[in-house]
Amino acid sequence: MTTNDTAVRAERVTHSLVRDVELPGGAGTLALVTLDNGLDHTKPSTLGPEGMAELTAALTALRERAGRGELAAVAVTGKPYFLAAGADLLQVSTVTSHEQALELGRSGHAAYELLHTMGVPTFAFVNGLALGGGLEVALNCDYRTVASDAPALGLPETGLGLVPGWGGAYLVPRLVGIEKAVDVILTRPATQKPFRPAEAVKIGLVDELFEAADFLEQSIAWAARVLRGDVTVTRRELDPQPVWDAVVAATRQRLDAVVAGSRPAPYRALDLMAAARTATRSEAFAAEDRALADLIMSDEMRASVYAFQLVSGGKKPAGAPDPKLARPVTRVGIVGAGLMAAQIALLVSQRLGVPVVMRDLDTERVDKGLGFVRSTVEKLVGRGRMTPEAAARIVASVSGTTEISDLASCDVVVEAVTEVMDLKKRVFAELEGIVSDETILATNTSALSVTEMAADLRHPERVVGIHFFNPVAQMPLVEVVRAAETSDEALATAFAVTKKLRKTAVLVADRPGFVVNRLLVLVMGKVVEAIENGTSVEVADTALAPLGFPMPTFELFDLVGPAVGLHVLTSLRADLGDRFPRSPGLEKLVADGTRVVLDRPAAGLPKPVDPSIQGVFGEALPVGTSGRLGTPVLDAAGVLDSVLTALTVEVGHMLDEGVAAGPQQIDLCMILGAGWGFHTGGITPYLDRAGYAPTVLGRRILPDGVANVPESVA
Repeated sequence: MTTNDTAVRAERVTHSLVRDVELPGGAGTLALVTLDNGLDHTKPSTLGPEGMAELTAALTALRERAGRGELAAVAVTGKPYFLAAGADLLQVSTVTSHEQALELGRSGHAAYELLHTMGVPTFAFVNGLALGGGLEVALNCDYRTVASDAPALGLPETGLGLVPGWGGAYLVPRLVGIEKAVDVILTRPATQKPFRPAEAVKIGLVDELFEAADFLEQSIAWAARVLRGDVTVTRRELDPQPVWDAVVAATRQRLDAVVAGSRPAPYRALDLMAAARTATRSEAFAAEDRALADLIMSDEMRASVYAFQLVSGGKKPAGAPDPKLARPVTRVGIVGAGLMAAQIALLVSQRLGVPVVMRDLDTERVDKGLGFVRSTVEKLVGRGRMTPEAAARIVASVSGTTEISDLASCDVVVEAVTEVMDLKKRVFAELEGIVSDETILATNTSALSVTEMAADLRHPERVVGIHFFNPVAQMPLVEVVRAAETSDEALATAFAVTKKLRKTAVLVADRPGFVVNRLLVLVMGKVVEAIENGTSVEVADTALAPLGFPMPTFELFDLVGPAVGLHVLTSLRADLGDRFPRSPGLEKLVADGTRVVLDRPAAGLPKPVDPSIQGVFGEALPVGTSGRLGTPVLDAAGVLDSVLTALTVEVGHMLDEGVAAGPQQIDLCMILGAGWGFHTGGITPYLDRAGYAPTVLGRRILPDGVANVPESVA
């Protein structure tokens, strides 16, 4: 399913255009239905109530023709680049009753069931993107072909607070087996990785792949061969019941460990898959209708739609200056050759296609940075994710030096050295002495003041923050920081570079920690504070599971590096006060270099905290007793409450300070930079619907109904 990029005013109707095609070799007449909303390639075809009614009418007429012997087959395809992107989630999110939600599921099933009961073989020619209900059109056909350039096939519903509700939850496990179905319906949506055409063929989602240039002609010829009996498509037998049950049980255990009940959609989808082996088609579709209706009327689904809109709209950053003000970038310098610097250098070379030069203090560090670039592209080539030619170009375009003067000809220089203010100021002072007056100076600082960093320069207006997140290649967010003197030209250049890097940029004010680190480090600080007071490390580590974070607290500490987390926590405390707690235990862990997590118990499961670090904080105390900090020792629910209360207070301060343009930008940052799930909508919808914003701030942060089922409906 997908959203449109504007608020719902009227349905963009996807029409069902029918034409007859005479099949080669005397195989008869094929009626070809083309789904087309009449708009260009930037507006995917989606299926709303009117479009679904038109499809139903078209297929009903074709079934009557088939019954009269006029047709040998019926096929469905799409306009260029799209089969269909499913239902329009903005339309779905306007549903105001459970019965109305039920009707959405039933109408889809009624239309698609006509493909199953046509009386002649049905084919889907998947010529482009096919997601959600779009892929389910194909799944309800007897046979499927796919074009080699189709960008994505998948069922993303569980990542959006729904289930595949037009046959997918029943048909996929019966078609590809229960284990692969878990990947299609649960795992891929969670990682936002739809299938490429070759992958879809390999697992059996589609039957045949043809090159894009003559895809339709090849698909029609293949359909004729199927009808003549020259081609036989075999279907796998159903997995034995014990295998089916074992996969479902293992998946449920994994959901409990990772999702921890934080959202209902994955569990409802798993229930549907569990029943798919023995349920009749009508029983399964009725169950899909009920699950879909329940989820449509849930806050999680409405929050998911809000989050999807934010991410989709993030390509047009709020507050960004006119893109025409951006300066040309033909050469980029990186100060530093450590891990972050090397990652940035690799990404810039790969996406901007310009020469990049890394500078560090000694040859050993420079060589290590260059070695990272070289080894990374070699791995990508080995995995088939980069051509040898592209890898050779990148390696040749990234150079290293120990001379600051080698950065003189760069149009943009990114500072990526240790988070020490005096060091960063010295770097900028050196750079200003050698680069042109037009060169943009950017800092990758994660928490320090960009304004202070630029204060002593002759041209502080050229300095802008471009805060990447680790790992740079994977994390989609960049916080673009406007300091007190940052010019529109510097800001526009930062946004232009970020766009070419295929990152989502959010404009943030030059306030401590910006958005993500200010809130994420506060979360970690409050969890550690509870441990300092006497809560056990194991209880505190998993206390935030109901939020559905991608990992527990100490695994996050391990990922960012305890030393980095401590540094940011300390600097935020210095800037913002004791809302950010001090942690002697964390200080000792960092000083001793103690590892804080154990190995992952199994693939896909979180890394548990190492219980032996309890001794660093002091023994765990009984819940409710007076703790070492003079407050009652918290259980898991208490830790969660403490964190959410602190977050609410901090978000209130951030909105008052204008750290971002509004709550939507804070939510976008937390979704893309901190892993807040779509089902939460980001941080502010969660604080609203959990009651923290009304209680702590005395008001909702977002209007009622923006990211939740309106109270008047609920």
